[in-house]
Amino acid sequence: MQIRENETVKLTASANDPVSHPSHYTAGSIEVIDFLEAWNFPFHLANAIKYICRAGRKDKSKTAEDLRKAVWYLERYIKFLEKNEAGEMMDTA
Repeated sequence: MQIRENETVKLTASANDPVSHPSHYTAGSIEVIDFLEAWNFPFHLANAIKYICRAGRKDKSKTAEDLRKAVWYLERYIKFLEKNEAGEMMDTA
């Protein structure tokens, strides 16, 4: 494909661009980031979902590691919520 000056090329979901469209974050016609943004997930949950979605897709030998990372983000978010809930209870007492 030859590209002329000032001409842009639209990448399809199947095109692998390791920065803008990594294939390990794309399934079918949707990228994980599109889903995360549409649902407005908080940082911790977005990262957990990202690691779950890519588990075994980027590097099959690191599937368990990716899932452990997802669990780590979930546990950290739970602690964050519990800390904030405890602080709210103290403020209302």
